[in-house]
Amino acid sequence: MLSRVADSIYWLNRYVERAENVARFVDVNLNLLLDSPVGTAQQWEPLIVTTGDLAGFRSRYGEATAENVLKFLPFDPQYPNSILSCLRLARENARSVREIIASEMWERVNNFYLMVEDAAKESSLSDLHRFYPEVKMESHLFAGVMDATMSHNEGWHFGQLGRLLERADKTARILDVKYYILLPSPGDVGSPLDDLQWIALLKSASAYEMYRKRQHRITPQGVTAFLILNREFPRAIQFCLCQAEQSLHQISGTSMGTWRTSSDRTLGRLRAELDFLTIEEIFAQGLHEFLDRLQRQLNQVGESVFADFVSLHLA
Repeated sequence: MLSRVADSIYWLNRYVERAENVARFVDVNLNLLLDSPVGTAQQWEPLIVTTGDLAGFRSRYGEATAENVLKFLPFDPQYPNSILSCLRLARENARSVREIIASEMWERVNNFYLMVEDAAKESSLSDLHRFYPEVKMESHLFAGVMDATMSHNEGWHFGQLGRLLERADKTARILDVKYYILLPSPGDVGSPLDDLQWIALLKSASAYEMYRKRQHRITPQGVTAFLILNREFPRAIQFCLCQAEQSLHQISGTSMGTWRTSSDRTLGRLRAELDFLTIEEIFAQGLHEFLDRLQRQLNQVGESVFADFVSLHLA
């Protein structure tokens, strides 16, 4: 497959997944605001901190108020990771490979972008509780249309790889939001407010019902283990890495357990590390420190994929 086409399909899926996950990211806080007791302080800066874009946000918006954050993350056309910017870039990538992808895929992503563009013009804070579920549903529809209409060849596997790496990264960042949202006092750890925050986090990853089918109690260790180490839930980091590794082996022509490219080795090493980790070991090293290192490792996988399959062929 031409490297240009592979790269476009890869990023088309990453950007659609990124838009969905930014919606989930903000939804964590909106759910918390709905469920938190009256008088609980609103905290919006943690959302910007965990994106890594706090300096850029402050230079343009100043204080991290609800109004400013809810302009920046969903609709800011100058912020490259806003929902609007992600969908614009996804549509540009889809347009560049319209001869390769199914027409239904192009129509889906084009309609998705137009829906977000209209919302950016007409948005009000009261509409946001409807907007974010619509973004998540549009992303699901795109993924379903792609699976149903595109041949499951190299191009499809590049799309899967992009979607799964992006999803793993954003699940880590959603968990990191909880780390940064400080409770009013240490005495609130284990309190109903603490439980509400973990429940909101599970709901933001569409994981609450599946988690409760496995465990009856909401605990930090239980929720974290489910979202990091579970091999069956599709938004869990370990599930994403296992599935991404399968697609990468299909692309590189290697079997599981063998490595031909740098990206095979980088992703295989990360997946194997999670195979042997326990939740106790994760908490012992610090949840934030673990998630921060994991995000850097995922970035290394993305860089290796580009080096192995795109940059050498475009040079």
